[in-house]
Amino acid sequence: MTTQTTPTTGTTGTPAERPSSTDLPLRESDDIRGDVLAGFKKDQMVLLFLTFEDGAKARTWLQQLTPRIATTRQVATFNKAFSEARQRSGGDPTGMRATWLGISFTYQGLETLTGRPPYPPAPLETALGAFQQGPVARAERLGDKGQNSPSKWIFGNNRSEGRIHAVLTVAADTVEDLQAAVREQREAAVAFQISVIFQQDCATLPGTRRGKEHFGFKDGVSEPGVRGFDEPDPLRPEWVKGHPGTRLIPAGEFVCGHPQVDRADIGGPTVLPSWTFNGSFHVVRRLGQDVPGWWAQVSRQLTILKNKKAVDEDVSVEWLAARLVGRWRSGTPVAKCPAADTPFNTVASNDNDISFGNDLDGRLTPLFSHLRKTNPRDGLAEKPGDQPFPEDPVMDRRRIMRRGSPYGHPFDPAVEGPGGPDSPRGLLFVSYQTDLFSQFEFIQKSWIDDPNFPPNRAQLPGPDAMVGAAGTVTWDQDGSNAVPLSFQQFVKTEGAVYAFAPSVTTLRALGEGRLPDQDQTEPGQPVDTFLPYPDMQRANGKSWYWAFRTVGGKQVYRVISIADGSQHTDVLERADGPISRWQSLAGVTSLDFFLPYPDMQRVGGKSWNWVFHSVDGQQLYRVVTVADGTQHTDVLERADGPISRWQSLRGVTKVDFLLPVPDMQRKNGKSWYWLFHTRDGDQLFRVISIADGTQHTDLLEQGDARISEFSCFSGITRITTVLPVPDQQRVNGVSAYWVFHGGQYRMISIADGSAHEDRIVEPDRPVSRWKSLTQNS
Repeated sequence: MTTQTTPTTGTTGTPAERPSSTDLPLRESDDIRGDVLAGFKKDQMVLLFLTFEDGAKARTWLQQLTPRIATTRQVATFNKAFSEARQRSGGDPTGMRATWLGISFTYQGLETLTGRPPYPPAPLETALGAFQQGPVARAERLGDKGQNSPSKWIFGNNRSEGRIHAVLTVAADTVEDLQAAVREQREAAVAFQISVIFQQDCATLPGTRRGKEHFGFKDGVSEPGVRGFDEPDPLRPEWVKGHPGTRLIPAGEFVCGHPQVDRADIGGPTVLPSWTFNGSFHVVRRLGQDVPGWWAQVSRQLTILKNKKAVDEDVSVEWLAARLVGRWRSGTPVAKCPAADTPFNTVASNDNDISFGNDLDGRLTPLFSHLRKTNPRDGLAEKPGDQPFPEDPVMDRRRIMRRGSPYGHPFDPAVEGPGGPDSPRGLLFVSYQTDLFSQFEFIQKSWIDDPNFPPNRAQLPGPDAMVGAAGTVTWDQDGSNAVPLSFQQFVKTEGAVYAFAPSVTTLRALGEGRLPDQDQTEPGQPVDTFLPYPDMQRANGKSWYWAFRTVGGKQVYRVISIADGSQHTDVLERADGPISRWQSLAGVTSLDFFLPYPDMQRVGGKSWNWVFHSVDGQQLYRVVTVADGTQHTDVLERADGPISRWQSLRGVTKVDFLLPVPDMQRKNGKSWYWLFHTRDGDQLFRVISIADGTQHTDLLEQGDARISEFSCFSGITRITTVLPVPDQQRVNGVSAYWVFHGGQYRMISIADGSAHEDRIVEPDRPVSRWKSLTQNS
């Protein structure tokens, strides 16, 4: 078990001049699929959209495919070697070729492979809800209506030919290698009764168009860096080394289960099942581009602006187009070079060090420009005159990792057929993110298509003038001559898929027809409850516990330790033994939890505890003591009694566990607790107090409420137990806890104060990461 969310090959920290794998641990991952962090970056790419006719045969196919799926380590190693060889040779090195495969699955695809839904129905306004519904059901919110309607899509519209279950990506350096790999994968699909619903061919545009999309603008300049994968700049550690302005974003924005940007003000971190760890949600959209239509539109708008005296007479169509995009064709930002392009300046064309802080009103780079609509950077304020929002966290938590590619022939007005005005062409938009709802969908709906973004302006800025919905934008270059411009939409949605790109670990499990930890249910849990060693808490840097669990229907216990520090390394100190070794637990067959007396811990060398346990479906309690010392002698101090003796437990049939209110222990002579119990299948909580003294009078302080009142328990239907993080109790007014539920656990925190603000510190992980709880005795 480890509390950090990056792989245990190392931790991130202050970068050395030449980082090692410990400094950049994500580069070494053989579990994270290639293309998510380490882009395939190939000139040739094909996406095969697949439907499984037979789940069993599809699983066999996946077992054979999984060893060939490219990993982050493989792709990152190749890309680094290729880049170094290019620098040495001054051009693309010869003889360096690789073909990469990637696989992702739709919700229905996961369901077909496992024979059951991958998770219960999820709220629609969440990452899981978006994935479950898919882009057809969410078309309205994404502006996919009219000419963009799913009924007109080429793929992904769930027509009679079948639902898409998987997306297979094939990427290669040469046409020959690509064709060979696609042919091989098509033959494998036929052998396992897998239908290819659609094949999308993509390729880097040739000649001077290389690196650009069909409208003619350089693409992919603004991609983010990733902490733990990209090397930080020694002077500006928030940037990627050698890429000024390219911000380093926490990996959890793109890879599930890793640290995310702070989301405390928007509901907390994204909560996902443990099997998503090291995976990423995959968006694919085919965006058709009417190149002559868009450029003709730019020309018409320029005429309007000149007639309105809103621009100088000598400005060109290129000049206006650059402002609609935010960059010149070469990639040079308008914010840096407003007068003209710098096509031969490679530094300028890759410049991402762009600030809109001095252009909050969009006089230079318009508010409706593609660059500002997709990433406002430091230039977004709630209303004019307000301080701009900080990039960290407001902007950083909306980033996505784009891996798209052009498709179709470049436009040539003199050509008939391929390359001509009516020839299909466009961009295959591909992105990876951990939250479809708050990342991709938010950008599309709330930024790109929303005419009122940025908000609270005297005139609506309008939608993105390059890729957004049809609408009116406000041109106002000097603040005195606002001109409305009507833009039609010349980028059309022609297909869309939401998929999930699993880790290699999850791929292997899917090949067996399951998801990791999906089948782990309450009776087989790795732990039922803990009891801290009273005299061995934070002793020599680690804390000891008895961990009670059920194996084969019988309750056993083992001894574990947890070290202080960021890793919280856990160790199995003593193997399983029957609870009959505890004299004080004689007759106990189903132990529920321990509750230490608040005022009688290590008093006279022993500690007192209430022990709750169940007999024939009825919960009882007894009192036991545990002595300090190497033997930790235990004694039954008071025999079993019904829990009805506790006045705070009226109406409770079974107590699950109690969580001490961290700043209200032994306060004014009593201690407060959140008490969790189950009624009619629902887990509830109430607040009780226990007084110091011989009577230990208990009171019900607050009635029952659902556990969903705690935002940190979002997505949990039943909590098994909670264990305080030993060295993180009331540190700067905040206490941390591990919460165990099913076969998963998460870390939460609860703040001191009347509100006791709670949040998820680290999202769900499989309990298998706790070696002390899951390794064989």
